[in-house]
Amino acid sequence: MEQKKSYRTAFIFLTVLFFLWGFITVLVDSLIPRLREVFTLSYFQAGMVQFAFFGAYFLLSIPAGWLLSKIGYKKGIVLGLFTMATGCLLFWPAASYRVFGVFMLGYFILAGGITILQVAANPYVTILGPAKTASSRLNLSQAFNSLGTAIAPALGALFILSDKVMTKEEIAYMTEAEQIKYYASEAAAVQTPFLGIAIFIILIALVFLFVNLPKVTDTEASNDYGVVLKDRNLVMGAFGLFFYVGAEVAIGSYMVNYFLSLNLPDVIRETPFMRTLAELILSSGVTTSTDMAVVGVFVTFYWTGAMIGRFIGSYLTKILNPAVVLSTFAACAIGLVLISNLTTGLVAMWTLIAVGLFNSIMFPTIFSLALDGLGDNKPQGSGVLCTMIVGGAIIPPAFGYLTDSFGFNLALILVMLCYAYIFFYGFKNKNREVAV
Repeated sequence: MEQKKSYRTAFIFLTVLFFLWGFITVLVDSLIPRLREVFTLSYFQAGMVQFAFFGAYFLLSIPAGWLLSKIGYKKGIVLGLFTMATGCLLFWPAASYRVFGVFMLGYFILAGGITILQVAANPYVTILGPAKTASSRLNLSQAFNSLGTAIAPALGALFILSDKVMTKEEIAYMTEAEQIKYYASEAAAVQTPFLGIAIFIILIALVFLFVNLPKVTDTEASNDYGVVLKDRNLVMGAFGLFFYVGAEVAIGSYMVNYFLSLNLPDVIRETPFMRTLAELILSSGVTTSTDMAVVGVFVTFYWTGAMIGRFIGSYLTKILNPAVVLSTFAACAIGLVLISNLTTGLVAMWTLIAVGLFNSIMFPTIFSLALDGLGDNKPQGSGVLCTMIVGGAIIPPAFGYLTDSFGFNLALILVMLCYAYIFFYGFKNKNREVAV
């Protein structure tokens, strides 16, 4: 009875981890428009924030697996949490001294901690109870991950995007005392939320030191990745994850700037329903809020759609061929991005937001399709797939570069090409029966 209770406690705290890294990953998106104005960055330079964040997955996924095999999963979780906290704490000097490079380092360290948690937490969830309910537990934890991604944009709009960023010209007209006061307030807008997150992470890490986690009893896995890399389906699935993560992050990262380019703040303020909807999320009135905050709150619906779609998709993939569902969702995503690209105003806004609904099932479906048929080599296959999360580091800067050079219309075509590949991968596997 005591053991069962401790496992329940461990599951609760592991689920908190899923929520935590989902929340932080998307909170980064709120910082991009902020950093772009504070440091007067181009869209390409702002996209490099995601390069630092998701590049950690590419560099550290396989080393994290090796590290966990040496120190164990429990110590790995604690190490991952303290690494995350260190990354968050680096935002304090970065904001105080306005050093963009330190921000980038902080993001990389933060993502490194999340990478360790990704490798450690998933297998732990599956063993915290009877094997027959392992899938149910993992789906529940992933749902809380989606909950984190859904509420992060709203909190980002409230705490990070809520006050106006001055231009260099406006700052030049300030007195020295006014400049010092302004820079202090700017630093606090970033420091306060991430300091709070760092403290919370440290508390969770201390709890995990005393939580009773079951020992994983398995044989030492082979580190020969040559075998799995010869599997054509796995490699194609890995590129599917690369393009999926890249497209999803690119849309989430630049959605605020895209909406601003469409002059949507004024449209939202002048439309009663939209104004009321924004005011339900913002603590202050829409009229007095900054343009970034007004449009930033609607990014919440993009990630909320992904959470809702995960539940819908979970049911659909039980009664239909998962690969067919994947192709259908990818085709819908392409259509929505195309409509957004060809329209303006609220139609362009809501069609792009709706893409989140169809992003929902892509990661787990691609993942399971890619691992199908690998047998005992699935751990190595999983390592390869996790490494390809690096798409979140490559596609957003490419999107930003295209936006700088040619505008959002051409950049959105890049996103459509990503979904086109996912459609192709699903279509190619239409005869493969896999339970997601």
